[in-house]
Amino acid sequence: MNSKLTQKIAFSFLFLCALITIAPVLLIVVIIVVNGISAISWDFLTTSPTNGMRSGGIFPAIVGTFYLAAGATVISLPLGVMGGIYLSEYSKDNFFTRILKLGIVNLAGVPSIVYGLFGLSLFVIYLKLGASLVSGCLTLAIMALPAIITATDAALSSVPQSFREVSLSLGATKWQTIRHAVLPHALPGIITGTVLSNARITGETAPILFTVAAFYLPHLPGSVLDQVMALPYHLYVISTQIPGISKSTTYGTALVLIAFTLSLNLFGIIIRTHLRRQKKW
Repeated sequence: MNSKLTQKIAFSFLFLCALITIAPVLLIVVIIVVNGISAISWDFLTTSPTNGMRSGGIFPAIVGTFYLAAGATVISLPLGVMGGIYLSEYSKDNFFTRILKLGIVNLAGVPSIVYGLFGLSLFVIYLKLGASLVSGCLTLAIMALPAIITATDAALSSVPQSFREVSLSLGATKWQTIRHAVLPHALPGIITGTVLSNARITGETAPILFTVAAFYLPHLPGSVLDQVMALPYHLYVISTQIPGISKSTTYGTALVLIAFTLSLNLFGIIIRTHLRRQKKW
């Protein structure tokens, strides 16, 4: 068998594997769009639920999801980046550091309900913050940290060592070298990690179920100590707890959640692409 035939067989096999992987996802999206597009309207997106959530809109859930995603990112991004900088630039390669990195990677795979129980125990009960927006944001931020730390560490490690050597040889301090010669080139990778973590926490139900989500709250939160509605939990409620609700409403809510997540990802991809074009290496 010649090399060209072998290459074609390998490419065909890889294409088939990719198709098998992507096809179910596309099928799910098509089903949601077909069944939910009829429910999408201006009133559906800008009004509160009515008639026991059988009619009306999902505006409080959209706003609550945005607050949770934004709050978790504001908390987790600085901490995650600083943690990644420490692991990549300051820590020594020893047994403790390797165990620490292994623990961070393992934390990324912990089931979300465990984070929810942790947030309930620490923020809701022990710190007496109650089921509130701040408890939910802190819980989701902790959940997002492992992905951001790992992405930051990998992105900083990918920057050529020569960048650091040249900066240090010109008299810059270590922090000045990291700030001006390393970190700007690692931003695309950091943004990628942030986008991936956002995509995960935006669609999570278990953590917010214990810490922030309200079953029915037709008004917007007045402070960070108030509960909020959120799209993932709202979708769960109307799918399992509300009898007689139309199928289009359920699928329409799922469609909005997917669109919300994809919009965040698209925003991150645009920023990442813009930063990558500015690279000189």
